[in-house]
Amino acid sequence: MKIGYARVSTQDQKLELQTDALTHHGCEQIYREKKSGKNKERPELEKMINQLRAGDTVVVWKLDRLGRSLRDLIDLVAEFKEKGVDFVSLQDGINTATPTGRFTFNIFASLAEFEREIIRERTNAGLASAKARGRKGGRPTGLSKAAMEKAKSAKILFDSGTKSVEEIAKILGVGRTTCYRYIEHVSGMSKDATES
Repeated sequence: MKIGYARVSTQDQKLELQTDALTHHGCEQIYREKKSGKNKERPELEKMINQLRAGDTVVVWKLDRLGRSLRDLIDLVAEFKEKGVDFVSLQDGINTATPTGRFTFNIFASLAEFEREIIRERTNAGLASAKARGRKGGRPTGLSKAAMEKAKSAKILFDSGTKSVEEIAKILGVGRTTCYRYIEHVSGMSKDATES
């Protein structure tokens, strides 16, 4: 069964161009999504993936209608392959049911892997360079001004004994673990101040 997936990024954009092409290609069912590709929640895509069966073919108008990035696209097509599902992109001339289509997609996968390796190498080189100059990577230690205010409030409420950590976290709009961290941070500062 040919199954179409059409997506536009905003509510103002129209799906007709894509759905007409998918219908013309013989798609019996079309999932329509009006969500940004950057939005991680794509309920129609999830619904489609859950309905896929071996022997089906997913058809899109263009590659960028399916994946948020090259890596995302490759992961999705790999998931289709695991389910025994082929993939067709009408405008890009890709059909993974054919040797040429599989070859083209393997090139994309290799490029994505190459890009990841380059990013990893640059990151490691940057960290090594910074370490050689005496700098450490990662987040800066300590709390921001706003977080410090919340941490002090958490400590005061905790020391009063009137509120549980869960209640304090809710009041401050933070998670329970963060609340504990805030209390420990301020307690540690108080301890350092008394020792010096």
